[in-house]
Amino acid sequence: MRNRIPEKAKNFKEAIIRLFKELNSYKALIIISIIAAIFSSVLAIISPNRLSKLTDEISLGLSINKDNMTTILTNVQDSMSEEKVRILFYELMNKDLLNTNDISSDYMALTEEQLSYIFPDSIYNGVFISSNDKINFIKNRVVSESIGNVLFTNFEVDGVVITVSDQTKFINLISDLGTTNDASLVYSRIEAMPDSILSVIKPHMNLTNIKNIAILLIIIYIVSAILHYVESVSMVNVSNKFAFKLRKNISNKINILPLKYFDKHLSGDTLSRVTNDVDTMAQNLNNSLATLVSAITLFLGTTIMMFITNVPMALTAIISSLLGFSFMAAVLSKSQKYFTARQTELGNLNGHIEEVYSSLNVVKAYNGEKLAKNKFEEYNNKVCVANRKSQFLSGLMIPMMGFIGNLGYVAVCIVGALLVMNNKISFGVIVAFITYVRLFTSPLSQIAQALTSMQSTAAASERVFEFLDEEEMVKERSKHIKNVKGEIEFDNVSFTYDGNDKPTIKNFTARALPGEKIAIVGPTGAGKTTMVNLLMKFYEISSGDIKIDGISTKDLARDDIHRLFTMVLQDTWLFDGTIRDNIVYNRPNVTDKQVMDVCKIAGLDHFIKTLPNGLDTNINENDSISAGQKQLLT
Repeated sequence: MRNRIPEKAKNFKEAIIRLFKELNSYKALIIISIIAAIFSSVLAIISPNRLSKLTDEISLGLSINKDNMTTILTNVQDSMSEEKVRILFYELMNKDLLNTNDISSDYMALTEEQLSYIFPDSIYNGVFISSNDKINFIKNRVVSESIGNVLFTNFEVDGVVITVSDQTKFINLISDLGTTNDASLVYSRIEAMPDSILSVIKPHMNLTNIKNIAILLIIIYIVSAILHYVESVSMVNVSNKFAFKLRKNISNKINILPLKYFDKHLSGDTLSRVTNDVDTMAQNLNNSLATLVSAITLFLGTTIMMFITNVPMALTAIISSLLGFSFMAAVLSKSQKYFTARQTELGNLNGHIEEVYSSLNVVKAYNGEKLAKNKFEEYNNKVCVANRKSQFLSGLMIPMMGFIGNLGYVAVCIVGALLVMNNKISFGVIVAFITYVRLFTSPLSQIAQALTSMQSTAAASERVFEFLDEEEMVKERSKHIKNVKGEIEFDNVSFTYDGNDKPTIKNFTARALPGEKIAIVGPTGAGKTTMVNLLMKFYEISSGDIKIDGISTKDLARDDIHRLFTMVLQDTWLFDGTIRDNIVYNRPNVTDKQVMDVCKIAGLDHFIKTLPNGLDTNINENDSISAGQKQLLT
């Protein structure tokens, strides 16, 4: 049987409506699965925000307290304002120089001796300030304890008193750090600061907050995993129960379909509806329904959360991802023709192999091996070319998805770094957006796959429901025949196959008396098999009547008619089982003696005695048995 190219539904909307109508009995499980999928997605959307806060909390614990540092620095700098220092040193100067005009105002160019004369030892507001303290302050910006006592006053930060002495040490430690980029020097100075200042600016992790956020994150992840499990289990139950129900309905349907259905449909097509189409529906329902809901929820929720968190970062993440997807869509659009060609060429190759292998005797008898080989190589080469091209392009999917994700990460990191430098966002926002990029790109591919799967599901469901909606054989009222004599009468019978213009049998009348042996001879297509099928009531006659012992077959149930006849067809089939199982098929309570008596009549007893286990020998359609023996067993 050739590979069937995946179909699209003739009417997608009607097929989906019918599918959900059939799924109505599993509504509770489906609702549970959808609710679980939505809440699982919502938790997945919330988690990056919590992760951002955890990152920020840890980051705060790894850096100095900038707020307290700024407060201390502002207080100290206010106390050392340029105006205040100028007034102070004016008061501390030698008063005799106030009327002198030959002293330069550029103190840095003066000698120690000159400065000592200008700034002698003095007492200011009861504080002794030496000449060296004044000179050291002017030349090296070192604040002595005496000058500090004049400039500074105690203040509090977070309940800790920052004394004048501590402020003096603080300003001396940071006075030369204004332009340095040496991180180790900065941290060594911080470590050398007074205990009071160090206690309010040193890195400090709020372990309580970190613990609470971490516990909340763990709870979110666990609940999300549980909900995802509930979603999966619910949909597995729905798909398996639905597939079980469909197979059961199909099995029942096959037994009540008229033979004319099988005349119009290939057995392989019917088998495909029972197996492939039902499996397609079950698998796609399991994989796509809840996935589609969760992917849409995840996509919309992630987009909203990104814009709530930070608009520039959201635009960066979305634009970078969409650029990548646009590139991927362009590549995939080019590859579609190769996938179609692969399916077509594979079907041609399989068809050729099936034809050659099933008719191998004919091929050999007419020396067609070379022709068959050349044809095979031609088909095989086409499959190879189409397969190589399609696989090459489909192989780009995973690298392209990786590229899209990495492109988003890079864009988020670059824009995020610029925003962090300008104090627009915290480092935790970048961490959150890295997760958001993953959550944003994943649903897009999931939605595309789910919609594709739903197309396949709709096409498969159309075929299955089309089969289940086929016209059934009419239910019959039965008159049981007792003491069967075996008189058969065809009374002016006419019959036309569906789709034929001319009748196969027209105004046929015949009568077979009990005990008569009658052979019906005629060319192929004359209606010999059709007569037997009409007698067995496999078809309903168009006009006339068939009677068994004077009772019309219209008044007899098919089962009752079938019990009256034994029919040996030209077509042979063997079930996988023992010789006994094949002979007594559907006839319970048959003894081995009865079986052997029948085998003697049919001429099978010698063949059975040659088998290693007699009636208990396992046999199937593939065993090396002659066509005549198969026909006798059948």
